[in-house]
Amino acid sequence: MKFKKEVSNTALICLSPNFGGMEIDAIKLAKKLSIYSNVVVIAKYAGYIHNNLYEYGIDNKVVLKSIDFSSSLSMSIFFNVRAILKEHKIKNIVYFGASELKTLYFAFLGFDLNLIIRHGTTKSKPKKDFFHELIYSKVDYHVSICKHLQKNVEHIIPFAKKSKSILIYPAIEAKEIEKIPHDKLALAHVGRIAKGKGQQDAIEACKILYEKNIDFVFYIIGGFEEKYKDEFMFFYNSLVYKDKIKLIGFTTEVDDYLAKSDIFLFPSHAEGFGNAFLEALKAGLFAICYENTSFKEFREMGLDFDMAKDRNIDDLKKCLEHAIYTIKNRSTNKNKEIIDSIFNLENEVKQYLSILI
Repeated sequence: MKFKKEVSNTALICLSPNFGGMEIDAIKLAKKLSIYSNVVVIAKYAGYIHNNLYEYGIDNKVVLKSIDFSSSLSMSIFFNVRAILKEHKIKNIVYFGASELKTLYFAFLGFDLNLIIRHGTTKSKPKKDFFHELIYSKVDYHVSICKHLQKNVEHIIPFAKKSKSILIYPAIEAKEIEKIPHDKLALAHVGRIAKGKGQQDAIEACKILYEKNIDFVFYIIGGFEEKYKDEFMFFYNSLVYKDKIKLIGFTTEVDDYLAKSDIFLFPSHAEGFGNAFLEALKAGLFAICYENTSFKEFREMGLDFDMAKDRNIDDLKKCLEHAIYTIKNRSTNKNKEIIDSIFNLENEVKQYLSILI
């Protein structure tokens, strides 16, 4: 697939040091747009993108520029971004994030830019005071990756007169996975271990399996958010069935764990989108989540999975118990077909090209 459009020089800015959905999405979008534009990726020095950008099959023609800074309000960000924009004659900006925008607003002054902010996380506090109206005043497009986030952004973020709200579903490009035979019920959760991400709720729900003497293994795949590690490990070490819970940590072999799992247990409290959830559905797992955020939207698309009442662990247990007795009678083929038709590469790229100059 190659559209007939050449795009002006483009910078993708993601200054988060972490490993997570936003950082991966920024890398993937850089790769997709590099076919049509000279792309510069601006990242935090020694962060995940800085260390791993070229491990994702990205051509060396994509330029990586890293900035060393200690806070989101930073003179280093200001001077370095301005220098990069000038050196590479940047016309398009796609920014992943929020906190650094107060510095980037001033860094962008004097440049003729097409500014796109890509929103992938749910925001809680309205930002429609004078200061936020100022720093969002240069935005041309607010891109949200699902309807839930689009409504959230339109409620929380101040829009300038020229700003437009756009919905662009990201491509789910998970490869085909051949299932691996296994002799016990296997569950999986993929994501950074952080408060509200759902690991603790999921593990607590597994108590129903322990009480009913159902042999199982639960793969928790993802690294720790350091400030949550002690609290989580205290909870984990208190479990009488902790030998059933396998803390895999960060791994590049996620597909191997999905291939030998039956159920994707993903009770996130406030997931913005849930790439891992859709990837698990596409891989043929049966999934269970809470009835919140984007998951209700996925159900409206026709995807087949179960939703427990929001943040209700007792209801989550009921869903899990029901799933283990009905999973063999539920086909997951429809999920793959729906995901391929809606969350596909051609749609995503075509929509981005329509807003890049």
